[in-house]
Amino acid sequence: MSGKTPVKKVSTKRTEKDIKSFSEEVAPKLDPKARNMCLKCRGAKKLCGKDECPVLMKYHSQVDSERKGKFDTEEITGNSPPSVFIGRHNYPKVSVGPMVPPEKGDTSIYSRPEKWYSKKDLNDIVNMRASLARGKRELRKDVNIQDLSRDVEEVRYLALAKKPAETEVRFKKKLEDSMKLDGRSQPHGPSAPMESFKRGSMSSDQHLEKVFYDRDLKAEKAVKRLYQRDVSVSRIQDIFMVGGTGTKGSRKFVPTRWSITAVDDIIGKDLRRAVKRYRPINKWRVYEASYLDNKWVVVLTPESWRYELIEAFYPETTWNPSKDSITIFGDHEEFDGRDDYASIGGCYYSGRLAVLEKLEEERKQAGAIILREAKPGYILPVGVWNVRESVRNALKEEPVKFETEKKTFKHLKQVLDLKFEQWLSVSKLLTSRQKQKNLMSFT
Repeated sequence: MSGKTPVKKVSTKRTEKDIKSFSEEVAPKLDPKARNMCLKCRGAKKLCGKDECPVLMKYHSQVDSERKGKFDTEEITGNSPPSVFIGRHNYPKVSVGPMVPPEKGDTSIYSRPEKWYSKKDLNDIVNMRASLARGKRELRKDVNIQDLSRDVEEVRYLALAKKPAETEVRFKKKLEDSMKLDGRSQPHGPSAPMESFKRGSMSSDQHLEKVFYDRDLKAEKAVKRLYQRDVSVSRIQDIFMVGGTGTKGSRKFVPTRWSITAVDDIIGKDLRRAVKRYRPINKWRVYEASYLDNKWVVVLTPESWRYELIEAFYPETTWNPSKDSITIFGDHEEFDGRDDYASIGGCYYSGRLAVLEKLEEERKQAGAIILREAKPGYILPVGVWNVRESVRNALKEEPVKFETEKKTFKHLKQVLDLKFEQWLSVSKLLTSRQKQKNLMSFT
């Protein structure tokens, strides 16, 4: 049972002329109030009033129909990457369980998005993740770490594994040929309630183990310590979600999608405090990258810390079900950050973390604007890791530098496929300098 199934590919071959023409035709149809709902919701907030997200249901039916008969068993033996998943439904009575592929050997890459960029395309990612079957054990009480069954305790220890661990999962019923898609976390394969879970002998990551057994260390400090020890963000998210951080009595299971954003936010805030003490860069910088048919343009501005993420989704791409109009949406923060949760969701914090890592590396301060164009080939949601890793890799490239805002804007008009005026209509930071100049004329 290989668990590997191809996903239909969508042709994304368009000339620059085609894209510019398309942009000009669609631009007049932009209606942020009506068409930004899906981009703002991303299948999580039920803003359309429906119990199930129509966008995700569409993708589920497409992928599931191609996987028929691939999982027809009540038992799976294989090496977990390691990987654990915590559901969010019926919180705080969440479902806890391992994710296991019917494969032996080194499966670590299945759950390490830091290794996917440029090496894995959309088909690769979907095939890998679809091979991970998820066992579920619903907690009877709440999410506090106390009085856990042996199976659940074994799942927690799995998050400490240094390498893929041998596991065996027996389910209470046969697995269904289905795939779970989510806007924040990575996709995964079929799931079912667990009858039992067994974990073979394994060696633990020493950094994760020290935090796991330190019951006097607060969760935020634990996350920061692991990051400072060069533990990957995805591994930190794993231990955070299984209640492996925090003081005794305060440890809780955290749903996977919440854990991802919480860790991005904790690390990001810590880096932001450091970055705001540095001197600003002295020139405008523009970085570029492309991945999974997404174009990323990152602009660093010579000023104090400010941050903005704007995403534009082409018709019939992820989070834009419209057949004839582009959806564009964004959110931002000023020097002191923000008190409320970003309306654009977890991707906001993933992108911010990537930018702050770059500034901390250079010991510099800057304003940052991330512009994302999701093209026709981006047809499945794969999680916010895509934002983090794409921006990280864009910032590894050599930037184009400019002395003035005017020259920077001229360059942006050349590298962005959508008309620059569309970005300006949404952006708070790209237009703020012009507004400040206008105000100065009255003084």
